[in-house]
Amino acid sequence: MAENRHQALGLTDENVLEMFETMLLARRIDERMWLLNRAGKIPFVISCQGQEAAQVGAAFALDREKDYVLPYYRDMGVVLTFGMTATELMLSGFAKAEDPNSGGRQMPGHFGQKKNRIVTGSSPVTTQVPHAVGVALGGRLEGKDLCTFVTFGEGSSNQGDFHEGANYAAVHKLPVIFMCENNKYAISVPYEKQVACEKISDRALGYGMPGITIDGNDPLEVYAAVKEAADRGRRGEGPTLVEAISYRLTPHSSDDDDRAYRERDEVAAAKANDPIISFAAYLKEAGVLTDEKEKEMNDKIAKEVNEATEYAENAPYADAESAMKHVYAE
Repeated sequence: MAENRHQALGLTDENVLEMFETMLLARRIDERMWLLNRAGKIPFVISCQGQEAAQVGAAFALDREKDYVLPYYRDMGVVLTFGMTATELMLSGFAKAEDPNSGGRQMPGHFGQKKNRIVTGSSPVTTQVPHAVGVALGGRLEGKDLCTFVTFGEGSSNQGDFHEGANYAAVHKLPVIFMCENNKYAISVPYEKQVACEKISDRALGYGMPGITIDGNDPLEVYAAVKEAADRGRRGEGPTLVEAISYRLTPHSSDDDDRAYRERDEVAAAKANDPIISFAAYLKEAGVLTDEKEKEMNDKIAKEVNEATEYAENAPYADAESAMKHVYAE
């Protein structure tokens, strides 16, 4: 049998099964959160659906013991790969005291967890980009062998924070991987009304760094690009801009009605190209995944999501007295 694509990248069968399972877990948590939102149990959902391959493929290419991730609000696949659990994500959705991101104080999707080197994000988009550059600079000053990985949407790549972060990282040759998750829409604004250049990666040239555009529906292609970017960073060759092309299968958030700006045919076509379905097909063709194993995985994940939901729903809220904690000096 010819060598499979994942083996050519140095990934074992176990690695790619774990990648698939993480993508599936992200999808199932997300789907459950929509149901909980529609049932009036959780206030807000901002989805990863359709972008799991880009997120998980990228996160697997990093060193989970050393590197720092600065995710944007859709990056459930990234944070699950870096060690956040289904229960912790549900605690955040229900805004409970044990939510690791903020103790239930932030909107869901503002991921942050010190022990797993997930650096907290904020609601104004792209503020995480200069932070990622700062963490990379701090690592260099302390003589640490680390990369930082930061993500953002194509709409927010138009913000000044992206420009300043990219420029500084390139001038100082810092080990930063900038990954634009291009899902074609900045809320309701289509790509061609946001950006005049053909590709977001075209911008890399102006900063003096390599830029690459890849298929964000293919976790192996994303893995290869991010691995190469991380290797460059560790060699002291500076940052890389990676553009992963995907599609947002849901409305922008649970408060958005995307029927106002997207044709149903377009969404249906994207669903036919669902990265979870195509990656499962690859794994079956490679002889790594069987129908039986897939069913086993789905059953295990369903149990995990049910238990996480139940735990989070019954967990206590933060005490009212703690409302001012972390706001003023104690």
